[in-house]
Formats: sequence, structure tokens, C-alpha cells
Amino acid sequence: MFNQLSDRLEDTFRKLRGQGKINEKNVTDALREIRLALLESDVDFKVTKEFVASVKERAVGQEVLRSVTPGQQIVKIFHDELAELLGGDAAPLDLNPPARMLMVGLNGAGKTTTSAKLALHLRKQGRKPVLIACDLMRPAAIEQLAVLGREIDVPVFTPESGEKDVVKVAKRAVEWAREQGATASIFDTAGRQEIDTELVAELKELRDFLEPREVILVADAATGQQAVSVATHFDEAVGISGIILTKLDGDARGGAALSMRAVTGRPIVFAGTGEKLSQLETFVPDRMANRILGMGDVVGLVEKASEVIDEEEAVKMAEKLKTASFDFNDFLAQMKMMRKMGPLENVLGMLPGMSKLGDLQVDEKRMRRVEAIVLSMTEKERKRPDILNGRRRLRIAKGSGTSVTEVNGLLRQFSQMRKMMKSKGKMKRLLSQMGGPGGLPGDLGL
Repeated sequence: MFNQLSDRLEDTFRKLRGQGKINEKNVTDALREIRLALLESDVDFKVTKEFVASVKERAVGQEVLRSVTPGQQIVKIFHDELAELLGGDAAPLDLNPPARMLMVGLNGAGKTTTSAKLALHLRKQGRKPVLIACDLMRPAAIEQLAVLGREIDVPVFTPESGEKDVVKVAKRAVEWAREQGATASIFDTAGRQEIDTELVAELKELRDFLEPREVILVADAATGQQAVSVATHFDEAVGISGIILTKLDGDARGGAALSMRAVTGRPIVFAGTGEKLSQLETFVPDRMANRILGMGDVVGLVEKASEVIDEEEAVKMAEKLKTASFDFNDFLAQMKMMRKMGPLENVLGMLPGMSKLGDLQVDEKRMRRVEAIVLSMTEKERKRPDILNGRRRLRIAKGSGTSVTEVNGLLRQFSQMRKMMKSKGKMKRLLSQMGGPGGLPGDLGL
């Protein structure tokens, strides 16, 4: 996510931090590089021009030139302007009754899946959402929504076979939602390859009948500047109130995220960060600016963790880490927990400083092989890896479809990790490296 842009910005700011004094030439040179980085990341030209001008106006002012650490001050200015560009303060959805949400967008943007993700998000908040299939052009979309609804335990209204009148469907669905006692209704609509008059007319008719609290554009982040054009057209046609960016995890450039809010004036409310239905993040501009600048998103990481980690289990795990009694059963539990939090590279990207380590792509195939090795061990072997002699290791390798060399490698790394746990000094140094110069907050009881 934003890897290309983050790398370019990091190089630019590293040069600035190395300057003993900041003058207008330093700033101008840096902003030239920033402008190129933004344009190469598919940020709209007009948005880039206005953004750079805004940063320059503040960066050549007295607040920087008289600053004790001018390089850091410019980074702070850039961060603040970036957060403002992304939308300033986060705007929550309007969920006042009847809380109807109309999902619009082009084919392939991920409207149906995103509708289900949004429903799951609302259900976790204690609301009672329902999904309503209004895509009468693609029968597979109706079935897809029904399947997703069953998966997340959310009721789905499906139209009768052969129905062509979308307003007629909506009328029945509104009454059905009332009978369900729904507190939020999500209407999944039809998309097209291109915006056309037929699509716009249908959406306008549906919008006028429903009078939705939210008209949410679902846009594919990877389409770059085309996404900005799509957002503008939909906004002019049906008046969108917010944007959900899909496939943000696969977009190294981030141009759409940086441009769409500025061009439409509508907030980005959520971001899809993976294929799983749980992988929908609230889009918080300040946190996203942190991630783009390699500062991580610790608050977001804690929120993710709190959804999947049992507090009692976490306390037990902490005790095991402190006493170095961590075994392969715990190792397996940790792997499963991390998977629940989403792709590991996304989780690592939320840690401060991790972007500076370069490509955070995690070899999922290798992780599966490691998991297979542990699963091929007996319960006794997982608790007592010291009993794993040559014969047992050969059996584990055959059972997991790996080699004895891989099994030996895992055991060696695991042994080193446990030795590290026994040495409080080494663990503190490791935690300090993970947290940067100041280390992690607190000493974790070490």
C-alpha cells in the first residue's frame, strides 16, 4: 500500500533532515522531487500543483526557517497538509433512521463484496443491517450477495426471477427491511463497464425513491486517475456522499486515494485492504498520512488486534514469553491469530519504521510450509521440541511434504528465539530495535 510513493518521499525527506540549515533552495528542490513522486503515483495534476503550492507557502515561512530542527518541521508540515488532502477529520456514516445506503460504481470495482463487508462492519458495531440485491443486470450478483449474506449471517433480500423494474424491487425491499427490524439497509446496484445514460437514469430513479442517507461510490484504487474521472461523473450524476476504495492493499501508487477527496470534495469513508470480508478499514486521514510517510499506524494495529485477540489468552501468552515456556502449540496459535488480522505485509506496514526496510512482501507459501511442519508434529513433540531426534524429524518432513533441512532450519530458529526470551537484555535490545531509538512504550515487564 503506497509503497512506491512512500519510498520516494522517504528519500526526499532523508536529504532534508541531513541539512544543517534549511533555505528556500532546499525547500524548492525537495518540493520538485515531491511533485514528481506524486505525479508518478497517479495523483491528479491539478491536485498535485495545489498541494505542492500549499506546502511551499508554509515551508518557506518563519515557522520553518527559525525552527531548531527545520528538516523535521517540513516533514510535519507535509504530514498535516497530506492529512488535510485526504479529508481532514474522519466523517462517520449517517446512520440515522431509516439509514439507507445506496452502493454505486462501475463493474469490477467490487460493489457486491464491499456491500457485504460494510454489512459485517455494521453488525460488529451492534447494528442490525440487511443487504438488498438491486443488480438486475447480472443474476450472478444476486446469488453472490445471497451467499455472502449467509456467510456473515446478515439477511438478504433477493428479487423475483426475471424482474426488471429496480424501483419495484426497492419498494418491496423497504417493506421487507422494516419487517426484519433492520437498522441499516444496504442496496447493491448494477454497474456498467462505462457510465452510460441508462445506468444514470436507473440510479437517479432509485435514489429519488429511496432518499438514502448515504450514496457511496465503490471505486477500484488501482485504476489511478481513471478512478478520479469516475468519481466526478458519479458525483455529478447522483450526488455521492462518500467513497469506499477497494483493492488499496494492491495499489503501490495511491494516486486515487490522494486525488478523489480533493476532486469531489467527498470523504473516503472506508478502504478495502484484502479479499476477506473482515478486511474493511475505516479510512482515517491522519493515520493514512502516517502510513504514507512510514510512521506506521499503531492505533489501527491495536484496533485490528483487539478484534481477533482474546484478552485472557494474550495475558497467558505474555507470561509464557517472559518465562521462555513458549512452545510450538503457542507458535501455531500465534500464526493463526496473525492470519486473522489480514495479510502479514499489511500488518507489518502499520509498524513505525517498517516501510524503511524495503519490500514487505511476505512469502505466504513459505509460511504454509512452516505451518505444515508444526502440524505434522505430535502434541508431545510440540510441547517438547528437544525430543525431536533424527527419526522423528524425517517423519515430520515426510508428513509435511518438506525436507529434513527445512525442519532442522525451523527448529534452529525456534531454539534461538527461546534463548533470546531467556535473556532479558537481548529481548530489550530487540524490542528497542523494533520500536526505534526510544523503544516500545513501557518495558513489557522485562
